Amino acid sequence: MEVNGGGAAGLPEAWSQVRAPVIVPLLRLAVAVCLTMSVLLFLERMYMAVVISGVKILRRRPDRRYRCDPIPDDDPELGTSAFPVVLIQIPMFNEREVYQLSIGAVCGLSWPSDRLVVQVLDDSTDPVIKDMVRIECERWAHKGVNITYQIRENRKGYKAGALKEGMKHGYVRECEYVAIFDADFQPDPDFLRRTIPFLVHNSDIALVQARWRFVNADECLMTRMQEMSLDYHFTVEQEVSSSVCAFFGFNGTAGVWRVSAVNEAGGWKDRTTVEDMDLAIRASLKGWKFVYLGDVQVKSELPSTFKAFRFQQHRWSCGPANLFRKMLMEIVRNKKVTIWKKIHVIYNFFLIRKIIAHIVTFTFYCLIIPATIFVPEVRIPKWGCVYIPTIITLLNSVGTPRSFHLLFFWILFENVMSLHRTKATLIGLLEAGRANEWVVTEKLGNALKMKSSSKSSAKKSFMRVWDRLNVTELGVAAFLFSCGWYDLAFGKDHFFIYLFFQGAAFFIVGIGYVGTIVPQS
Repeated sequence: MEVNGGGAAGLPEAWSQVRAPVIVPLLRLAVAVCLTMSVLLFLERMYMAVVISGVKILRRRPDRRYRCDPIPDDDPELGTSAFPVVLIQIPMFNEREVYQLSIGAVCGLSWPSDRLVVQVLDDSTDPVIKDMVRIECERWAHKGVNITYQIRENRKGYKAGALKEGMKHGYVRECEYVAIFDADFQPDPDFLRRTIPFLVHNSDIALVQARWRFVNADECLMTRMQEMSLDYHFTVEQEVSSSVCAFFGFNGTAGVWRVSAVNEAGGWKDRTTVEDMDLAIRASLKGWKFVYLGDVQVKSELPSTFKAFRFQQHRWSCGPANLFRKMLMEIVRNKKVTIWKKIHVIYNFFLIRKIIAHIVTFTFYCLIIPATIFVPEVRIPKWGCVYIPTIITLLNSVGTPRSFHLLFFWILFENVMSLHRTKATLIGLLEAGRANEWVVTEKLGNALKMKSSSKSSAKKSFMRVWDRLNVTELGVAAFLFSCGWYDLAFGKDHFFIYLFFQGAAFFIVGIGYVGTIVPQS
């Protein structure tokens, strides 16, 4: 008993011996690093705010910067030959709920049928779904649409592999442009008539990217949070990059490429999970320009289950970091683009938006600030923990004014998701085990409306709750609650208010009560 008592009594003494020479300096260094990253992120957000304001005030719309006259369709001599041949690719994988939406929308595009080629690139592993997609393609083919249904023996390269395989066919050589739509995207009939003219009249443009519009943004609170983040990306980040240096990351869908630019850049590569961004950077390094059209919007679906959203965010965070690792020196050594464009790609596009933004959010607000509760010698200036994050948050809200009242919930949710984004970013930078993991984002379509609402047994309900548990989030919640109670008892900075709210957010996500919960049939 004396030994145990001595050991317990020795813990505070050991802590006091390590605290001053080790813990305090390390924590101060961590605070300094996080404050530096916060300032860099703040300056980037302010820069984009100034630029987007200038774009709006000066009305630097794409149609004012580039020629985009409509393609004439009333010339009897030219007929349909005035229209370029366009290839449309629809990659899909077990898309039972949404395959009809994209195929139907693409086949309904207002474009001469003899100048349009549709490829449905089906990598489905479910034979029933493959038959359903094939029959749908045959149905449209009987209506006179030039549509082909294509499958592969394996899924090598995933989406990039499917797109690359589709470009190998002989008839593709007749196509000047290729438009890509994921299985849940539904372009309006005039999509090609509004995008293709930018490519036809401007020989230096390689890509025209449209904006996403979300059909299920109001499905649950999680989809509203996603809408806020993605609206900022499209209304600010893409608009600014397009206006300043005619470069931005291709979003992988709802865009039109010049086929010659794709070929010159080396085609589709599957070395990362962001084949779209990979192609965009390689094309940009060849000197090609991109145009973002914010007024051309394509309907799409947001992932409404937390599992699907988490996998998507892993891919979107890990892929860019891994690509940065693989392309950094290629960008530095490139001689075709200006030094300013290189700085934009390396610093603004990659370092700030794809790496620092993820890492500082989790480490600073969910680890470092809570840890300082136990070490009062380490002080965080109010401008670093209050003013800067507040301004950044307000700037992020401009993309979705209708959701301004949800800003508080958005902050808490983004901090929770920063856990997964930080982990994915580090995996990508280190090229660890899951660096090339590809999980197709599940789309529900109208599936929930057709699910039975009948009650299941208590045992099955318990199993579903257990399956929804997220242990990592629960661990972070416990840490934040502990810090909050300690600050409430001994602290003076009132951090406990934030810590309790953020801990509650991690706890709610941890027990699985976020997003749409799909009923079991």
